[in-house]
Amino acid sequence: MMIEKINASSESYFVLLGFSIWPHLEVVLFVVILMFYTMTLIGNLFIIILSYLDSHLYTPMYFFLSNLSFLDVCYTTSAIPQLLVNLWGPEKTISYAGCMIQLYFFLALGTTECVLLVVMSYDRYVAVCRPLHYTVLMHPHFCHLLAVVSGVSGFTNSVLHFSFTFWVPLCGHRQVDHFFCEVPMLLQLSCVDAHANKLTLMVMSSIFVLIPLILILSSYGAIARDVLRMRSTTGLQKVFGTCGAHLTVVSLFYIPVMCIYLQSPSGSSQDQGKFIALFYTVVTPSLNPLIYTLRNKDVRGAVKRLMG
Repeated sequence: MMIEKINASSESYFVLLGFSIWPHLEVVLFVVILMFYTMTLIGNLFIIILSYLDSHLYTPMYFFLSNLSFLDVCYTTSAIPQLLVNLWGPEKTISYAGCMIQLYFFLALGTTECVLLVVMSYDRYVAVCRPLHYTVLMHPHFCHLLAVVSGVSGFTNSVLHFSFTFWVPLCGHRQVDHFFCEVPMLLQLSCVDAHANKLTLMVMSSIFVLIPLILILSSYGAIARDVLRMRSTTGLQKVFGTCGAHLTVVSLFYIPVMCIYLQSPSGSSQDQGKFIALFYTVVTPSLNPLIYTLRNKDVRGAVKRLMG
């Protein structure tokens, strides 16, 4: 096959192979993914609107939860509409510019969510272990600063990977064996040795995945130690309700991400990687609102007040 370098002209494009090797599954996947995407939009927008309208939810916990919901809406929207278009019609292409934009925002928003989950675990640590100092330590200005730091960290990390990937000469058939533009898949199309890029991706992924996960587990280790000293059944139920929901969200997000970004190139097949990516791209953001609101008395009370 004649090798050609893909430039950033308007005629350049990629072919997203996605799930085209299972054409009989594309209609089923379209319906299922559309359902999960609709759930994601409705559930997360519900949390954002409710947190804004009800003054009883003007707390650090719901401030960060509304930020997480906003991230999930943007995060899924950066990839899912393109996937639905590719599943519905015969065309599986995406423009070069569209691919780069998708890559940048998907990585930026995903990294921001990694950092924000750490911030949320710190908020739970202060609420349980330092309750008398909670209002001082989690001052609104400090909460806004933590949210900004999360965003800056995510978009800075994305700029680094975007720059490295953008300047790598991509050659060959222009076929990306994935359903969206992701850094590991694009590096496989490189004409040159992309070992340095892959190493950078591994290092930065370790920083923004393993270190946050260690911090989260450390926070909940301290929480568990203090919870075991509690004698109040009501207090235990409240702690397990809020902390358990966050731990569930952390597990659903971090485990699939680690399977993709912290594995060796031969760690899993491409097909397995697609379904793992489908889980943290489609399923997890749709479950977050349910996990946080299903057994949450504050949210149920806010809904009753909103309904009059």
